[in-house]
Amino acid sequence: MKKYTKSHEWVDTETGLVGITNHAQEELGDIVYVDLPETGTEVNKGDVLLSIESVKAASDVYAPVSGKIVEINSELDSSPELVNEDAEGKGWLVKIEFSNPSELEELLSEEEYKKFLESEGE
Repeated sequence: MKKYTKSHEWVDTETGLVGITNHAQEELGDIVYVDLPETGTEVNKGDVLLSIESVKAASDVYAPVSGKIVEINSELDSSPELVNEDAEGKGWLVKIEFSNPSELEELLSEEEYKKFLESEGE
């Protein structure tokens, strides 16, 4: 199951995979570079996790939860466009080992995230 943040990240509550939402990749436009962190990096919820560069702008991606980065999507080094093609699938960014799983409860469900997007657009 995925949970979402108001800063447009998602996290898979079972696998620990983290990425940006489809909405975020649409806003960014064509992604040309993903500055992935090192595995083993400890992050706290809300920390800058990495940055993504598109033809429009560079944007920070924030950690939706606290934990240790145990894997990065190295395919993005040669194919950053995967984030545009499948932001909530093959375009995942990092895998986090949760240090505080209760933080997941503070995130939005898919339905809550969709309502948040609708309210932002008003």
